Amino acid sequence: MEKQMSSGEEESSVERGLLHTWKGYSCSVTPEKVLLSRPVLQAALGNRHGVLLVEGGQVYSFGELSWKQTQMAFPAETSEPVLEVGLSGQKVVSVAAGGFHSGAVTEDGGVHMWGDNAHGQCGLSGLTAVPNPTPVGVIDHSDPTASQTVKVLELACGEQHTLALSARHQVWAWGSGPQLGLPVSTLPTWRPQRVEHLAGRHVLQVSCGAFHSLALVRCPAPSQEPRRPPPDKCGQCNQLLYTMTDKEDHVIISDNHHCPIGAQAGEHGGSDDRRGSEGSPGKGLSGQQQVKVKSSPSEPLLSTHRHSPPRPLSLSPHTTSRSSPAPATSPTQDPVASSGSDATGTAPQEPQQPEATEESRAEPSSAEPNPSSLSQAYDSRPDGGALQGTGAKSSPYPDEQAVKEYLKKLSDHSLSDQAAKSPQLAQRSQVDAIADVFTPDEPPSSSSSSVVMATGAGGGPVGAALNSLVASCASVVGERVASTCEALSLRKVMSYYYPSPTSSSCSSSSSPPGVSAQGVGGPAPDAGGAGGLALLQEESLQGKKSCSLGDVRQEEAEGLSRRLSLPGLLSQGRYAVQLLATSYGGMLSPRLLRRYSRSRVKAAPLSPTLVADGDSLLPSLQTEVWSWGRGQEGQLGHGDLQCGLQPMCIKSLSSKQVLRIAAGAHHSLALTAQSQMFSWGSNSSGQLGHMETPSTIPRLAKLSEGIRVWDVGAGQQHTLLLADGDCFQPILYYSGQQVKEGLGQAPQEGSGGYTQQPVLLPFCMNIGYVSSVFAGGQLCGALADKNVMGFIASLHELAAAERKCYCKLTSVKTEVLQPLLKADNLTSSLGQTSTGLLQTLIGRFNGLCQLTGQNSASLTALVRRLRDIRGMLLLDHTELFMDTYTEYSSALGNFLVMGGFQALAKPCQDVFGKGCEVVQRLVESADDSVPLPDLLLSVLHLPIKHLQEYTRLLLKLATCYEVDSADYRTLQDGCSKFESLVLHLKRKRKEADYTLHFWKSFPGKMTDSLRKPSRRLVCESSNKALTLQNAGRFSVNWFILFNDALVHAQFSTHHVFPLTSLWVDPISEETTGLNGLKVITPEECFTLLTSSPMEKAKWLRSINQAVEQALSGVGSDTASLASGSGSGPRPDPPISRTASYTFYKEGRLKEATYEGRWLAGKPHGRGVVKWPDGRVYTGTFKNGLEDGFGEYILPSKNANKSDHYQGNWKEGKMHGFGTYRYATGEVYEGCFQDNMRHGHGMLRSGKLNSSSPSVFIGQWQSDRKCGYGVFDDITRGEKYMGTWQDDQRQGNGVIVTQFGLYYEGAFSSNKMMGTGVLLSEDDTSFEGEFSEDWTLCGKGTLSMPNGDYIEGSFSGVWGSGLKISGSYYKPNLFDSDKDKSRTPKLGRLAVRAEDKWLAVFEECWKRLGSDAVGQGETSIAWDNIAVALTANRQIHRGSPELLTRSQHKALESLEIIPQHVGPVTMETYDSIRLYLIKACDTALHPLGRLLESLVAVYRMTYVGVGANRRLLPQAVNEIKSYLKRIFHIVRFLFPDLPEEGGLIPETADIQQERSSSSSEAQLEAPRRVVSSSALLLPVLLPRLYPPLFTLYALDKEKEEDVYWDCVSRLNKQPDLALLAFLGVHQKFWPVSITVHGETQQVVSSTKDACFASAVETLQQISTTFTPSDKLQVIQLTFEEITQEVLTLLKEDFLWSMDDLFPVFLYVVLRARIRNLGSEVSLIEDLMDPCVQHGEHGIMFTTLKACYYQIQQERIT
Repeated sequence: MEKQMSSGEEESSVERGLLHTWKGYSCSVTPEKVLLSRPVLQAALGNRHGVLLVEGGQVYSFGELSWKQTQMAFPAETSEPVLEVGLSGQKVVSVAAGGFHSGAVTEDGGVHMWGDNAHGQCGLSGLTAVPNPTPVGVIDHSDPTASQTVKVLELACGEQHTLALSARHQVWAWGSGPQLGLPVSTLPTWRPQRVEHLAGRHVLQVSCGAFHSLALVRCPAPSQEPRRPPPDKCGQCNQLLYTMTDKEDHVIISDNHHCPIGAQAGEHGGSDDRRGSEGSPGKGLSGQQQVKVKSSPSEPLLSTHRHSPPRPLSLSPHTTSRSSPAPATSPTQDPVASSGSDATGTAPQEPQQPEATEESRAEPSSAEPNPSSLSQAYDSRPDGGALQGTGAKSSPYPDEQAVKEYLKKLSDHSLSDQAAKSPQLAQRSQVDAIADVFTPDEPPSSSSSSVVMATGAGGGPVGAALNSLVASCASVVGERVASTCEALSLRKVMSYYYPSPTSSSCSSSSSPPGVSAQGVGGPAPDAGGAGGLALLQEESLQGKKSCSLGDVRQEEAEGLSRRLSLPGLLSQGRYAVQLLATSYGGMLSPRLLRRYSRSRVKAAPLSPTLVADGDSLLPSLQTEVWSWGRGQEGQLGHGDLQCGLQPMCIKSLSSKQVLRIAAGAHHSLALTAQSQMFSWGSNSSGQLGHMETPSTIPRLAKLSEGIRVWDVGAGQQHTLLLADGDCFQPILYYSGQQVKEGLGQAPQEGSGGYTQQPVLLPFCMNIGYVSSVFAGGQLCGALADKNVMGFIASLHELAAAERKCYCKLTSVKTEVLQPLLKADNLTSSLGQTSTGLLQTLIGRFNGLCQLTGQNSASLTALVRRLRDIRGMLLLDHTELFMDTYTEYSSALGNFLVMGGFQALAKPCQDVFGKGCEVVQRLVESADDSVPLPDLLLSVLHLPIKHLQEYTRLLLKLATCYEVDSADYRTLQDGCSKFESLVLHLKRKRKEADYTLHFWKSFPGKMTDSLRKPSRRLVCESSNKALTLQNAGRFSVNWFILFNDALVHAQFSTHHVFPLTSLWVDPISEETTGLNGLKVITPEECFTLLTSSPMEKAKWLRSINQAVEQALSGVGSDTASLASGSGSGPRPDPPISRTASYTFYKEGRLKEATYEGRWLAGKPHGRGVVKWPDGRVYTGTFKNGLEDGFGEYILPSKNANKSDHYQGNWKEGKMHGFGTYRYATGEVYEGCFQDNMRHGHGMLRSGKLNSSSPSVFIGQWQSDRKCGYGVFDDITRGEKYMGTWQDDQRQGNGVIVTQFGLYYEGAFSSNKMMGTGVLLSEDDTSFEGEFSEDWTLCGKGTLSMPNGDYIEGSFSGVWGSGLKISGSYYKPNLFDSDKDKSRTPKLGRLAVRAEDKWLAVFEECWKRLGSDAVGQGETSIAWDNIAVALTANRQIHRGSPELLTRSQHKALESLEIIPQHVGPVTMETYDSIRLYLIKACDTALHPLGRLLESLVAVYRMTYVGVGANRRLLPQAVNEIKSYLKRIFHIVRFLFPDLPEEGGLIPETADIQQERSSSSSEAQLEAPRRVVSSSALLLPVLLPRLYPPLFTLYALDKEKEEDVYWDCVSRLNKQPDLALLAFLGVHQKFWPVSITVHGETQQVVSSTKDACFASAVETLQQISTTFTPSDKLQVIQLTFEEITQEVLTLLKEDFLWSMDDLFPVFLYVVLRARIRNLGSEVSLIEDLMDPCVQHGEHGIMFTTLKACYYQIQQERIT
């Protein structure tokens, strides 16, 4: 390209995105400026052309564009950039250039390719060249049902291939060559295919060399799943894989498993080995088939050469082997080169031999082979080195002694021999061949782990050979070397639990080369392969110019520990032995367990916390570099020159934090977060930036100290670096071939033709601020910006400062912290506490270092691509930075306060020597007199100093914007946040220094107990400024205020008052004349006197400020940061607060810990108290005592159970309603007073709640049953209903049993004693004297069911024979009826209904604020109701699921009290009735609670054994009593309500209505009568209905049977017959009926059709509860009958009872109502008295008459 514009000429109007290009590095080189109308965003350079992406998404090409010559009059070479019109209308976001083709990616992820397509690199079939950009479809066919178009992020182009990185971070490839990484047999590949070997990995970047490929991959996150244990059975034959043989002094653990004949051995899957391909190994590039020989059913398959298909020898000039073959007898001969290859590149193939049995194995003849002869033995084999038959029987070493002798010979090689060996690659190949023979290519289904984990004693090639040979020796010895097998099997098991390390520094020290650390023959831990790690180690050993012992030993120390002794192989398997001991403890020999269970771990192992990448929005630093393709120049970085068909990880770069990769024609570059550049591959022109050999592994480029590289470009034979120098304007370095002016593209001959190390390009300072560099062919390119308003300079300065900081922090970590952690005397010098603090500090340092690295990477990317503040992490994630720095500062302060830096000085001197030059250099301190602790503090304070750079540079950036712009505000906001953080951290540092100084002067004994890491000194009274009032003359009182406590120190004692529970008030000077402060704590109250008002104000302010900070976050740094430094005077701390405190003084709360709300030194509000003995109270407090609702747990002494109370408290005692669950299983639910059961309550007794052997419900007094109560003894089947005293039955009562016995009478001392009545099920009764339970004793009368009776004296137990002395009477048939029935009247000796459940009603009156029943004020009652509702709603607010939506609405409506003025009207009466319905519907209202209690006691009384027909009258009377007493409460709440039976006066409107209405209104007049049943039965009776109706049904059982028998018989008649039978007048017989809208005639056979609507209506009587509702149903039935008769007669008529009764009787019969007698009795008993003589009364009487008439009917 011709020079277009010198950089010194007049500046163009374009100030950003200026592209400069040049060739070579001589002083005379002047870059050319590529002039375009728009800024260049990206450039890509090919061998002889380039592609430019400009703002707006347009693409230009320049250079030799040979593919365009097909178009008319297009020049072969163009110096002017040409617009690619084929991309017009597309917005391109990135471009790429290969050797002779180009690619572009559009905004929507589409791919366009053009240029040379001879190898399919443009992804288009049938064309050798593509002149214009053409779309290429990247299609995912993995889902056969629906193919998806893949969205692409970026492209990379090589000579003959193209790679694409998809939006899902997968790699797609097309073109030709092994560099595709695809398992294909036909090349080229036109269609883009996914590189499956990288599937599942997150690829960040791809790069293409001429014939190799690189990918930057984010390290996978460590798996959280526990590793599965190894399978213990064979998948094929289901037999045990591991067998254990216990010898005298050891255990042999063998996995020498053979599937029996007939078991199919399938190929196991798993990860491919280091050089294996995904497909069949035979389908490589050359088509050469790989031969594998298997010597026994149990041995692993042995590969011929490497672990991949062999390299084709004559495919292309690039794939030929560059190592010259050695003589055939040379130990360094390459087995690949000497395997009999012919000119066509195909190796001679042997027919595959059948598997040899153990008997037919060939035994090697040599008894003592040396390495040379052994290698010859391999080389002379026709298959290229596969060893046949290595079973135990064919071993050349008959016993262990022979092995030892052979090993001794090997180790006796002279060091001079070792040094003389030149580390050439051919030699390397020989060693590899030996090692690889013993490495299976893929894991067979039944493998024998006969290879021992061995490592060589020496380094270099000989060491590697030794390792391999030892491995082979150990394998052939087999089970004779027992410890070998132990090590082997243990390692195999262990590898499942301890994953193999990925980095070279932590790799297993006993894995030989070529043996996977994951286990012999097992799948490799990564998809890359098994032997890569060991090979890498060996390559690093060979990399020395002189292979001296010192070099070797140095490398040994850094990498693997290569020390071997066969018996000591278990050194790495110790953990596995422990692991096995837990699983197979019974099988391992005791000696083995004893030997390998001794711990060799240091006393306090320290390791810095592993820092994860954290936020997924931040750039990843944990990366890996993967490479594949041709490797003749070592450009794959695996330490060899082999071709890689599949991507494989370059292990040595895994821990280097690579951020960017670049590939030249035959060399590769990796740029790290530490701004270092690693390079490997061809170094023919010095393009690697160093002259070290071999160049097959990544090595650091040689750059001056302080030069930080942050962008790279790689060309044909040169490398271009963009770096930071002394100033923040970037500088350029060039490394590689010189291109001389005038000679065109011919390289300069001689020694000066290339660089020995990167050289500075002098013109770099003239072209502006370079943001990115590019290289390709022989061309270099740099994209530069002019410094517009200082913005570009400020952005570069910020990025450079961050890179410099990260490098410095990394140096601190690697040079200071890591060596310190390894110091032996660290824990002993620091102590346990400081060691923990140091670990925390280093963990936080690592986190901060990680964040800085991520920010550095982000800023670098920002400068390289966007050059804008949008997306800047410092602004988008300011809180993350602030939190990280605050946490680090806190950890640093804690370590400082505990004197950690003073203690760290000694270990530091031990590690770094007395001068500690490393630390001084990092601090950049020239002063030797600075103490070492201060130096260490300065080193760890470096990150905090860096914060000021953020403030300065963000402010500098802000000045580049208009003041009213959004970007200015964003930058200004970020700047102010960091500024406040800097001030905050300075203040924290000052506090820490002040505290450290204080501890140095404080008496030693107290220091130990008071010194805490997070504790900071605020102020102290050593200057006598603060004294204790009324202190003794000679007493010493020293007050120290810390950030968490006020300490009162005396001579030898001290007391600590936590600030969270400390209140301070100033004492008024006017009243006392003292400058004093009153200090209140939970258990003490004292006065402090100050020397002056100023001191008083100072201490008051300090204490209040410290209390406020302690409360805001208990020492939290972020809390004080958020409050700001300049926010003015803080308010005083709240008098009510939340805090935790442990009581220490004698008393109820001694040693208890309270956590909750406080008010002026006392618990007040919600809180939790925990006592040391396990007692816990959770609930509300008032003035230091439990008050309100709370839970209390009291552990039981004997069992592991505990008492549990949940309910109300008052003044520290259980008071009010609550539930107490006893440890014995008893549950009490009811009222308490002064910690005792008092009032109404229910106690369920019995060990198991579910069985509940007994239940008592009734009145309690001082923890004893007293008053009326019901006791259900479930075990005896008895129920007692009566009065109690002192836990005993005393007074009148009733007992019913499950056998039907009924007793009522007197009780004394818990027994039936006195007059009583006893009835049995068959109506036999006794009335007289009793002495014991069921024991008759004294005078009485015994009546029989038939009327006979005996009068006299009785004795004996009922039911077991009675002694009688008396007269027997048989009544005469002609006696009058009044004497005939001698059944005793029941209920006389039972407790009256009015005397039952007094406690229940008393509690309700108490809740309404009345001291006694019926007394008190209505207004107070309503206030109490409002308080109860509000309090209950607050309790339920915490758990809203306890209340339904309707209950919530009911609660809201209850807040409105029905108001009225003057007498109660009907309207008011209705509002009262509705209010009562709602109030009784919720238990949160006192009336609702009362109703709930009454329902509970009623059911408790009359359900179960209590369902006795003789209890019916009592049950009915009890309900009437409830109505009466509840009505009393209602009239108390609504005083204007008339009393029972009173009339409600009517308003004028109603009177007017009545005068205008007919007689129907007068019928409703009874509704205006006030009655308790009308008002309250609708809410009460539905809940009591089941037990009550059951009693009615039992009482009417005999009558019901007769009634139902008649109903059943009479209902067999058809309608007309039944009407005739019942005497219904014929005019009332229906003639026709309507069924489903159709009129049908009534005939003689018609059944169940007449009066059907009336029948249906009457049937509804069973679905109603209250008498009024039932009467309403009867009335509707009469109306239906009347309506039907009117329709029939078509004239008005009046019913007479003679006409009506038969018709109604018919309807009742057809209604077939079950238990009609019970319904009738219930209505009769509970009917409102005011309706008995009205219309309803007459109708009811008719129904009742029908019921009795039906029983008398007889069908003749």
